Order: sequence, then C-alpha cells, then structure tokens
Amino acid sequence: MGRFVARRILYMFAVILVVSAITFGLMHAVPGGPFEREKPLPPEIIANLEKRYHLDEPLLMQYGRYLYEIFIPRIDSNRPGLSLENDFLINIRLGESTWFHWMNFGPSYSSRSRTVNDIFRDNLPVSFQLGIMALTVAILLGVPLGIIAALKQNTIFDYFGMSVAIFGVSVPVIVLGPLLIWIFGVTLRWLPPTGWGSKPPYVMGVFPSTMGWDYWKHAIMPAVALGLGSSAIIARLTRASLLQVVREDYIRTARAKGLKERLVLTRHALKNSLIPVVTVLGPMFAALVTGTFVTEITFGIPGMGRYFVTSITNRDYPVIMGTILLYAVFLVVANLIVDLLYAFLDPRIRYE
Repeated sequence: MGRFVARRILYMFAVILVVSAITFGLMHAVPGGPFEREKPLPPEIIANLEKRYHLDEPLLMQYGRYLYEIFIPRIDSNRPGLSLENDFLINIRLGESTWFHWMNFGPSYSSRSRTVNDIFRDNLPVSFQLGIMALTVAILLGVPLGIIAALKQNTIFDYFGMSVAIFGVSVPVIVLGPLLIWIFGVTLRWLPPTGWGSKPPYVMGVFPSTMGWDYWKHAIMPAVALGLGSSAIIARLTRASLLQVVREDYIRTARAKGLKERLVLTRHALKNSLIPVVTVLGPMFAALVTGTFVTEITFGIPGMGRYFVTSITNRDYPVIMGTILLYAVFLVVANLIVDLLYAFLDPRIRYE
C-alpha cells in the first residue's frame, strides 16, 4: 500500500506539470493580452506593465519562472505578506526568525493590489464549504434513493426515486436556483435569498469560525440547488449497480447458506455496488469544491467560480493558472482517495 501511494503521488506531480504546461500554452496562444481594454492604453504603459510582470520575456523563461515560484519551497527569514511578488499560499514558522514558504501563484493582473493567494484565501473557503455541503446532500439523497429503487424494482418506490433522479438531471441550477429563491426567499421568507453566512478568518483556512443558524439558513438553498443534480447521478448509478450485484453468483451462495436478507444486502451486495458511485465522487468532489459559477452568481455567493470566469474574460493569467492547477490538485487527490477506498469496499482488490 505504501509503495502504491508513493507512486501515485509521483504521478500526481507529473499530471499537475502536464496540466500547467497545456494551460500555459493555451492561454498565450489565444489572441489578445491581459492589458488590452476597450479604451487602449498607451504603448509605454503596456510596455511597463509587461516588464513588471515579466511578460516581455520568452515564453519558456516565463513558464520556467512560474514553475519555480509554484513548486520550489523557500526557507528564509522573511515574514509572510511583505510584498505582492512574494506572497506564498503555505507559510510555516520553523523557528524564532525562520519561515518555510511554498506555492507563490503571483499577483493578479486585473486586481493589482491583490495576489492570487489573496483571492484563494478570501473566496476558496466559501466554494469549499458550499461544495462539501452540496456533496453531502447528493450522497444523503442519492444513495438511499438508489438503494430503495433497486430493492423495490418496478414498484411505486422505484418510479418515485427515478422520477426524482430525472428531475435533478433535467432541471439545471439556473432554473432551480431562482425557483427556490422565489418560493422560500421571496414568497415564504423562510430563508435569505442571497449571501453567505461565513466570513474570514476561517478555521484551518477553509472552515467557518461559527456555524449558527445564520450560517445554515444562507447555505440550505444553494447546497440543495447544487447537490440535487449530483444526487440524481448517484441515485441512478446506485440503482443500476445494486441490481447487477444482487444477481451475482456469490449473492446466491450467501442466500443459499441461510444468511438473513439484511446481512446479504449490507455485507455483500451494498459494499460492492458502491464502487461505481465512489468512482464518480472523485471528479464530482473536485468540481463542487472549486466553485460553480452559476450557483454562486444566482445566490450572490462570493466564491471562486465568479473569479475564475471573470479572469478568463480579463486574461488574468495567474488567476486562470492558479484555479486550474488547484482543480487538478483536488482531482488527483480525490482520485487517490477513491482508489484507496476500493480496497475497503472490495477485499479482492489489492495494491501490492
């Protein structure tokens, strides 16, 4: 198991390196630049800006400089936040006057008084909290619906569960979000229609410092709107997988030995049927926690999705690179956790 994890971590760095190279190349291949506006800036100002952000250097030199700032850690006596050019995402104090710094994504081109790490610190925790709650809604709603639909195949329970799944897949957030706001925020006035209930500073960088009713009432509608579509996917996968597993020979053998139906389902059928569900949870987790533009715009949530789309429009290269690399990290880490869960769900799977 240890060698498998070490090998996958090495692959993870290779994947992130390839993603960074492709993203960097595509960004600079698109016509235009980060300082082009409807009202053109004087050429002298553009030249000074390009020199300040090293955009006048050859592309290979720019890419090498970016990789150096991202991947190479520093150990020095400089305290965090001394300048925009040396703002690191990870800062660990090692001694009285010694610091460990890692992952400098650089300054933002459009928000010139902020760095990419500033944007991450302020907005990524909100997207992370919303994504975790949406994923929780998806699992708590999708897995039971899929199990009930499979065990009660071709009954009213099956039809109801699959109807909910079809509704979740068919109705996008751009429709469901305003509908929830109109019912619960405007008509009934049970929940606030927009906003988010937590603000910096966050515990461990991502978790809210307080989780009272004011926090939850802001989170209920966006979490349900975002999680319903994912719950539909999980419900359909759970149903199809469980129907296939209960027809396997080892399930017939377990029943023939006289095991109770509840034990047959929980110990043998359900664990193996969850393998396809766990597989999709990896990319689903990465997509949800890094920000969803439509949900954040609909509910007025200050997350990463809005910044990412805006950065593409403004050609804000550091924000685009940082967000995509962050998504890649979440994705490969989630897939590693999924692969480790396979051995727990199916004892026949071994990594050595």
